Amino acid sequence: MSIDPDENEEDDGGTESNDGELLDASGEIVDPLGNETRRPLPRLPALAGRHTLAGGGDLLTHYLQEIRRYALLDPEEEKRVALQYYDSGDAASAERLVTANLRLVVKIAFQYHRQWANVLDLIQEGNVGLVEALSRFDPYRGIRFSSYAQYWIRAMILRFLMDNFRLVRLGSTRNGRKLFFQLQKERQRLLAEGQVATTKALAERLEVPEAEVIAVDQHMRAPAMSLTTPTAGEDGRPLQDVVPDHDNLDPEQRVASSELGELVRLKLREFERTLDDERERSIWRERLMAHDPSSLSEIGDRYKVSKERIRQIQARIEGRLKTFLQEQLGDEMAFDFDVPEER
Repeated sequence: MSIDPDENEEDDGGTESNDGELLDASGEIVDPLGNETRRPLPRLPALAGRHTLAGGGDLLTHYLQEIRRYALLDPEEEKRVALQYYDSGDAASAERLVTANLRLVVKIAFQYHRQWANVLDLIQEGNVGLVEALSRFDPYRGIRFSSYAQYWIRAMILRFLMDNFRLVRLGSTRNGRKLFFQLQKERQRLLAEGQVATTKALAERLEVPEAEVIAVDQHMRAPAMSLTTPTAGEDGRPLQDVVPDHDNLDPEQRVASSELGELVRLKLREFERTLDDERERSIWRERLMAHDPSSLSEIGDRYKVSKERIRQIQARIEGRLKTFLQEQLGDEMAFDFDVPEER
């Protein structure tokens, strides 16, 4: 027995958003109502595996049969149950809200079935979003829980699709996530305006480095290839036999590289202890040492100074660091600082 995911689902007033609109420009999930407080959840029951699957059968069909056992909530009852959970943390009310909206998760998951073959994966991520919505929902804001939950369900599914889009993961940094969602849209806007969609123009529009635009564009255009793929040639050798391995160092080179790296890390920790105040230490940790650096504006707003002042302090720290490392490790070593420009 199969179940139409649209069956018995009423229009609950939720806004259907485009993919990118559920996340901000950097790909982070944005709460539509600004409910930042996350309430602790009671222990909820396991929903999919409560009964043994008798005689085998398709797991998706079984799951759809399972969730049909849970009745939907009308608006008045949903509000009453939501208020009871919000005010008292009642576990039964939390379970009732979640189970009544499992079919909503299935409905939304099927909308993304073309992007991901295994719809059960999408349902699982959507259920995570449903529970997250419950932990943040405020019934006194005057909106239905099912309408609010739609955003979190969809956002979690989109994040899953983004993280598993390819064998080589894209969007692992703030700019990468921004480009994942916005690059193609911005290219179409430039073409519609009669302009040439060069990487430089795209970088200026999206306020990211041009090098990152080129890298993400190449990854998204090029097909992922297995290292066991035969190469074009008479011998048909696998790709892994012809791709150079730049990390294939001999043991002595590996030891030397490891020792030097450990020495530099030690000196960086020593230098951090010489920083004068918390503002300098914040710039050091969040700009110079961070994998995904904070913007100058963020740090400036925190310390109530301009971003230009933060840039000046950062430049001063870089100069002191270069002098410190040259004194400790010698003048023959070159030091560079790869910090992104202000976004």
